Amino acid sequence: MKFSENEALHCRDAQSLKGKRLDALVSDLASIPEINFVPLDRANPATGGGSTLDVLAGGPPCQGYSGIGIRRSYAVDRKEIPSNHLYGRMAQVIRRLRPRIFLFENVRGLLNAKWTKSGCELIFPDVKAEFRRIPGYEVRWSLVYAKDYGVPQNRPRVLLVGIRKDILEACPFLDPGADPEDAVKCGFLPRGNPGTYPDLVDLLGDLVDPSVADVLRSGSFPRGKFETTAYPRPARTPIQKRLRSAPPWYSKRRVVLTEQEYSKHKATVVAKFDHMLQNNGEIPDEYKTRKFSQRVLKPRWGNGEPNITATSLPDDYVHYLQPRILTVREWARLQLFPDWYRFAGKRTTGGLRRAGNPLEGIFDREVPKYTQIGNAVPVGLAEKVGKHFKRILDAALGDDA
Repeated sequence: MKFSENEALHCRDAQSLKGKRLDALVSDLASIPEINFVPLDRANPATGGGSTLDVLAGGPPCQGYSGIGIRRSYAVDRKEIPSNHLYGRMAQVIRRLRPRIFLFENVRGLLNAKWTKSGCELIFPDVKAEFRRIPGYEVRWSLVYAKDYGVPQNRPRVLLVGIRKDILEACPFLDPGADPEDAVKCGFLPRGNPGTYPDLVDLLGDLVDPSVADVLRSGSFPRGKFETTAYPRPARTPIQKRLRSAPPWYSKRRVVLTEQEYSKHKATVVAKFDHMLQNNGEIPDEYKTRKFSQRVLKPRWGNGEPNITATSLPDDYVHYLQPRILTVREWARLQLFPDWYRFAGKRTTGGLRRAGNPLEGIFDREVPKYTQIGNAVPVGLAEKVGKHFKRILDAALGDDA
């Protein structure tokens, strides 16, 4: 049976991943010869054993920890939001699967978030304690910034890493004694390389269709989708060429442009964006709303650094050249998703469908394409961390890695 056809391996609610359901997952992983997964012998003490699973990564939904997210959650106490307790479910899965390395990711707001509005009990100490109670691992964490890993965003993220002690002892460059908390100092995470992020004109310039601005200003939108279906310009910069390149296993001969659909903005919105483009981002009084302040993206960072974070809302930013918000593909490029990557579902949605209503016990949310991208770990950051983990495992396991 193909991996994609195995129902037990499909995406499900993480809260259900326990008992027989978790045992079935372990059994199914062990039945796939290509991944060479050997589970933990449960007869051995947990402190002395582990599986051949290299890395287990998880990022529980961050809305309940971020300042913006909790405001959109109707100010319900964080302890009442089920997703805020998923770190405990992740820890239980780690106990069962015993990977060589595990990674927990979340927003910076987790560091200061409290369980209740009126209390003073912080959430992050509970998170750390839960993972540190897993026997046989050393755990460290760091607050990292995506811009230091080649991503054109500031985007601070909390990364917590656990390394199994047999791997730790076999890897010569890991030093848990360097710091009791800092994962970077201990070698658990890679050091950043500031200044390697691309300018937005170099990242997005090949996607700019010059005809789009005229259509927006005239309001003469086509019937159906307003989109560009072929690359309007050749790839000229290294980052453009890389994101437009197909991987060796890609089934098609070349990468085609997708997700370059534009919003059909009202005339007043286009006028507002035009004014912002011509006046260094200033919003005229007649166009100001109660929404979060929109900002015009800079084509080049100049003497500054990236100061943006791609969120779940595309109207946070105005394109640096045209009076419009970014497309799904442009939004994805901010995260360094390659152009061959496909997103399923609706383009966008709003209101209760995206935010739910915790006060009424409605926790299910739609996850449209912009939200999928905004909630993701930046691909550039994930790549750097993944390569670092491979270096750890190669050093620890040698030819067996």
